[in-house]
Amino acid sequence: MRTAVILALVVVTGTGGEICLTHAMKLLGEVHDFRPRAIFSFVMRAMRVSWLWIAVLLMAASFFSFLAMLSWFPVSFVIPATSLAYVAGAFGAKIFLGEQLNATRWAGIFLICLGVGMAWVDNLPAAPQFPSIFTALRWAVLALALGPLFYYLLGIYSAWRFFRLAHRHSENVRVDAAASAIPISILKPLRGLDPSAYENFASFCRQDYPQYEILFGVSDEDDPCVPVVQKLIADFPGRSIRLIVIAERLGANGKVSNLCRMAREARHDLLAITDSDVRIEPGYLRSVAEMFRAPQVGGVTALYRGHDNLQFVAAMDCVGSSAAFCGAALVARELEGVKFMMGSTMATTKQRLAEIGGFEAMVDLHSDDYELGRRIAERGYRIELLPEPVWMAFPSQTLGQYLRHELRWAIGIRNIRPGGHFGMLFTHGLPWAIAAACVAPSAAIGAAYLGAYLVLRFAMAWAVGVWGLRDPILRRRFWLLPVRDLFSFFVWLASFGMNRIEWRGMAFTLDKGRMVPVAPRAGRG
Repeated sequence: MRTAVILALVVVTGTGGEICLTHAMKLLGEVHDFRPRAIFSFVMRAMRVSWLWIAVLLMAASFFSFLAMLSWFPVSFVIPATSLAYVAGAFGAKIFLGEQLNATRWAGIFLICLGVGMAWVDNLPAAPQFPSIFTALRWAVLALALGPLFYYLLGIYSAWRFFRLAHRHSENVRVDAAASAIPISILKPLRGLDPSAYENFASFCRQDYPQYEILFGVSDEDDPCVPVVQKLIADFPGRSIRLIVIAERLGANGKVSNLCRMAREARHDLLAITDSDVRIEPGYLRSVAEMFRAPQVGGVTALYRGHDNLQFVAAMDCVGSSAAFCGAALVARELEGVKFMMGSTMATTKQRLAEIGGFEAMVDLHSDDYELGRRIAERGYRIELLPEPVWMAFPSQTLGQYLRHELRWAIGIRNIRPGGHFGMLFTHGLPWAIAAACVAPSAAIGAAYLGAYLVLRFAMAWAVGVWGLRDPILRRRFWLLPVRDLFSFFVWLASFGMNRIEWRGMAFTLDKGRMVPVAPRAGRG
């Protein structure tokens, strides 16, 4: 049994590493230029691919397991036995990479298994005694609990890399006149009334930008936001503001359905789409336009910080968004580049939108902001982050409302990125620190894990939210971070057990990110 365990470890980790490495190379593309500068550039790009690092870790584990086998068993057994990696590799290539296996390869796989079986029947020396199950679990927990700590260090580094340039850009901004001349259409799909709605909308009317229009889209002329938009039109007569009532619904996602019509109505090629609860600074449109000076840029998005309304749950929501969500976005940018957008800003051109099938291709999708960025990035264009974050108005809400909102978001992420969602396990430092403290061989080691969590978690939050985003709520409510982390972990666990969400008064089930309406149950007669 012990022989089978160590052999399985060698084969599974080695094969898994090779498959991850193959996937990483497919993402990087073929190498055609072998000049030193081109090779160096390729290596630097490879260092940013997370699949490459996963491959390195798995292959390292396989190598050390192989060394252990060589120290316990004769080489005449080890070499034939580890040829099972060829078998695992063939199955992995078929399952994960979609490769086809013909009859000849299946015959070869059968012969390899037969050969390993014949080598196994010989008497082998006993492998050394493994530690007890509890000891093995203890060291496994202690080792895995280091994962979130490394994540926090990576988050600090990612924040430093982004904000040191972003702050410099904000302090020494030089806007090109040609960039400022690009006309922009701002699209704001609305439903219901957010806190401070008038001031949020008015910030878009006070832009220091020569030519732009604002389109507000609603599905119902009796929506409570309509009088606010009408007041806005009266208060800013010099601005091009239009209110469009859109009765037709093209799919399950009402917001995206409205955007289909709004994009057609927009007069300008450059589109800037923001959620209704976003408030911006006067130089926002100039920053957006400047990003599109580079022809390889296909989309622009933005991080965000919150306005404090002194309500406990709203503050916890804001703290989590600044320290956790924006931090995760910066880590993703460092590892593989920005391949998503956020509802705080989704800016692109009509041409890029047409290349991905327009908003019509996303009318049934839940995470439309993520999908818009992903599809543009898949076309080979860059998604850039604005150097300056926007403001977000977080509503007062009960704890139950907050948890339901977080759960809906988590279920959506699990549907569109199941692997990445599972990997979030190693971003939850608090439960890992508690688990490590419970199984640690001494109180000092347990205290070290808890202390490391607190120091690195707060350091990452400070680097991202306080120094980077300059978020006033996080600066004042730092102590809410462990509370939010605890709730977030249980929300993450719950997201694996359900597939149904409630959004804007309607119920849906999610099927790989696609929203399927749930018909209301018929009443009993």
